[in-house]
Parts: sequence; C-alpha cells; structure tokens
Amino acid sequence: MGISKVALRRRPITGARESLYLDFYPAIRDPYSMKMIRREYLGIYIYAKPRNEIEKEYNNEMLMKAEVIRSMRVQAIINEEYGFLDKNKKKADFLVYYKLKAEKKDQKWMKVYQHFSNFVKGKCTFGDINVDLCNRFRDYLMDAKQLKHKDLRISQNSASGYFSTFRALLKIAYKEKFFRENLNEYLDSIDTTDVKKEYLTLDELKTLANTPCDFPILKSASIFSCMTGLRISDVLKLDWKEILPASDGGYCMRLRTEKTETETTLPISGEALELCGERGKGKVFKGLTKAMTQQPLKDWVASAGITKHITFHLARHKKTYYHLLINGLQAIYTRAGNDLETSLVLRFA
Repeated sequence: MGISKVALRRRPITGARESLYLDFYPAIRDPYSMKMIRREYLGIYIYAKPRNEIEKEYNNEMLMKAEVIRSMRVQAIINEEYGFLDKNKKKADFLVYYKLKAEKKDQKWMKVYQHFSNFVKGKCTFGDINVDLCNRFRDYLMDAKQLKHKDLRISQNSASGYFSTFRALLKIAYKEKFFRENLNEYLDSIDTTDVKKEYLTLDELKTLANTPCDFPILKSASIFSCMTGLRISDVLKLDWKEILPASDGGYCMRLRTEKTETETTLPISGEALELCGERGKGKVFKGLTKAMTQQPLKDWVASAGITKHITFHLARHKKTYYHLLINGLQAIYTRAGNDLETSLVLRFA
C-alpha cells in the first residue's frame, strides 16, 4: 500500500457554514489506539456562500491555514511521524486504560484504581492528566477514607504506597507514549512513618502449627509462607509447574514474584513441599482465597492463644537474620527479590 493522500474537504453545517476537514486515503492507522483514521476535523469553519468582501477574505485566510495544515500532514505521513494524532489519545478514557493495567496486577493496584476513580468522580481522559491533577490526587490520598471502612482514614504508609503505585502507572503510560513527558519528574512521593511491626516468634509458629484450623488449606499455605517467605499474592498463584527438581536432588521454586516482578529461584525443603500435598496440575493451594487471610486467619491465630495482631503478610516476617531449628531442619535467611523483605529457605541441618 502506498503513502496515503491527504485532501482538504468541506462539510456543510448549520448557520450557512462549512466545516473543513482532511480526508486520508487510504486511511492511516493510529499507532496508539490501532484504529484506522480516515478524517481529521480541523475545527476551522468558513462561510458556505460569502455575501461580501469581508466574508470572502475571511474564507481565503481560513483556507490558507487549512492548506498549511494539510501540507504538514503530508510531510508527517511521509516521515511516519504521527504526533498530530495526539489529540485522539488525549480524548481516550484514562480510567479504562488504568483498569486494564490494574487487572493484570495485584489487589493493591485495583484499590488505587478505585480511589482514583472516586477522586475524578468516574470520568477522566488522558488529556485531563497533568501535574496539578496528580498533586491533587496526592493530597486526596493523604486524607482519604478506606474503601471498606468509610469511617476510617487510610494510614500515611498506605497513602505512600498507593501514590507510588499510581506513579508506576504513569511511568507505564509514558513508556507507551501516551504522555509526551514523564510526569513523575515533577511529583514528590509521600513520606512513610516508622511503625512497629508484629511478627511470630519460633515458639509461636510451632504453637500455630499445632493448632487446628477451620480451613486446612489456609493452615498449610500459612505455614508454607512462613517457611518460604512467599507473599500471599505469590502463594495464591503458585503453580505446580513452578516447583522443579533442583541440581542437588531436592526441589526449588522458579517463579516471577508478583510485587517485584523479578524472576527468582528459591530452594524448597522437603517439609515445605509436604505442605503442598500430592503433586498435581494447576494451582498448588487449590481452594485458597484472599478472603481466608482475613477473619479466618484471625480466628485461627486467636484460637492458638496468640494475642498479637498478625496478618498473612506479617506472619512471614522475622525480626532479623538468625538460625532456626525446626524439626531437625536448619533455617537460614536469604534475599528474595530486590526489597528488604526476607524469605526462609529450609535445608537439612
């Protein structure tokens, strides 16, 4: 197919006027929306039947401007530069784009999407996104109420994490050329505050392991998380095909972590492997849901006599690097991912 031709055409409108537009033939493809574009309305209007010299002169000036734009479009198409289609991108629904990206991520991304949707009252185009709007969303997060508990505000650390996630989206959109500049260069992060984190001691972990749970799959997954350090998002999607034989005769997990999106290989002990049950296909912990890590987990921890506020996330944390002995196994810490969180790797003592 040859280079598209660009013709200047007129379309009658109300008020005895004509609207000028460019006709592309064959149609050109918008490289961002992938839609075929046949016409570009210029927002230039002329008199259909000029009645005097003033109206004739006005028409001539408008036609000259339109012809200049037409020539620029011809040059742009020859050079395969489609920046003039940016206005089509600006009209695109930013919330639709945001939701599509969030659905491919984790629950946190969906929460931030919901907060942003509430902030813009359900309407936002790419053209609406600028530094001022982003800073106002930052201020909104600093005083926002929780999505489920409307009477409670989100913590400053949560606000910090949410805004960081939002900035990650802006970075993706910039790389995909939806923005001409990187807005993150003009945005400040939200500072975090130091908080005391609860964690399970070895004795508490043993007690929990010996305490019956109404949801056996939750118990197995929780203890497995303590032994491997995997986050709930990674435990939920852990697949049997990611548990492979290791070179030392044991097994290892080769997976891409949800949070850091990095490839990592972690050794897995025989004891941890037993918690996975009989090898099969698909998800390892079938039946496990995120909802189980809320009230059911709290009930199980309470029934073990543990009064600390423990979540699935905190259960996998330990205070510092040290050696543990669990049923004849020696546990040593190793890094998993590029953050400061740690993972337990068990091996025979």
